[in-house]
This record gives sequence, C-alpha cells and structure tokens, in this order.
Amino acid sequence: MRKITAGLFISLDGVVENPQDWHFPYFNEQMGEAVDAQMRSADTLLLGRRTYDSFAGAWPDREKAGAEDAAFAKKLGDARKIVVSTRELEFAWRNSEQLKGDLIEAVTALKDEPSTSGIAISGSVSLVRRLLAAGLLDELHLLVHPIAVGTGMRLFEDMDAPLPLTLISSETFTTGVVHLVYRRDEGAPTGDYAKARESLPQSAG
Repeated sequence: MRKITAGLFISLDGVVENPQDWHFPYFNEQMGEAVDAQMRSADTLLLGRRTYDSFAGAWPDREKAGAEDAAFAKKLGDARKIVVSTRELEFAWRNSEQLKGDLIEAVTALKDEPSTSGIAISGSVSLVRRLLAAGLLDELHLLVHPIAVGTGMRLFEDMDAPLPLTLISSETFTTGVVHLVYRRDEGAPTGDYAKARESLPQSAG
C-alpha cells in the first residue's frame, strides 16, 4: 500500500493560509532538506485546485529560468500531479490529471496501486482535513514557525469531533522552526479529571 504524506507551513497560532507572506524569513537549508525529503520519497503529488494553480503558475517558469531552484522545479514537473476539483479542469503543466470520482474511493485506489513510491500533498488544507478524517493520511508533517500571524485560515477549525494524533518525530531547526510529524492515533488515551488528579504532586504534609 502506498504511503500518503502531507506537508504544511504553519504559524504558532495555527494559521496555514498564505505562508508566502510570513514563512520565507525562516527558510534555511534544514527546511529545504525537509521539504525535499518528502518529495524524494514520492513520485505522485496530490493537490487541491488552488494549490495546483499556484504551483503551475510559478514552477514551470522557475524550471525554465535555470536558477538555484530549477532542479526542484524539475522534480515537481516530472512528478505525476493529480488535482482534486469539483469542476472540469484543463492542464498545461506536464504530467497533470484530474482525480475522477468520489474522493475517498479514488484516493483509496491510489493507495492500493502497485508502487513502492509515496504520494505527497503540499498545502491543500481542505484535502488534508478530509483525508485525515477518513484515515487515509499516513503522516502529517507540520513545519511550525515561531510567529503568531493573527489572522487567516487555521488547519484545525470547525471540526465536528476531536482528532487524536500521535507524534512520530520532532526536530528543531536553528531558525526556531519545529518540524513535527504526526499520524492519527487510533488508540488515543481516555480519562477524566479524577484520573488526571492521580498524577498531581502529593502534599508532603
């Protein structure tokens, strides 16, 4: 079964909207390696339409320009790009296609494809939420920036129920960004205040 990983830039107060407005001062080689590592493990990108439009409007030109980011731009161009949208789309960027049918059924079929390469999601917040809720997202990579943005869409908002996660790994970059990797916690702990009280420090008297 293919592994699906999602990567998001996120502020300290949970904002994931328009990271280009606040995350570049914190981008360094450590973050670049983290982003590139997610791509190296995947040959397929699963993207929401708005994220795809943003990528398609920038990366092909960067590949042609041949600057420092051209190699990464070529990786994106060479990858299979599957776009989730409710409207019919036309594509100019190579290796792009639209996901057909029901999202959950189609992504389940993607995971079942006979391939050892992973599927990567970048941005695409609504897609990440839906796949997390459906139990189809294997890893959620959050690059938590030491900045409170104050306004903008947050990753977790307007949820019908709590979503327990378990921490797989963590790494702190020299910029103060923390790379956290989570997956859904199917065996999340339960308890109430009476149980928590047992862990409080006991008075010596």
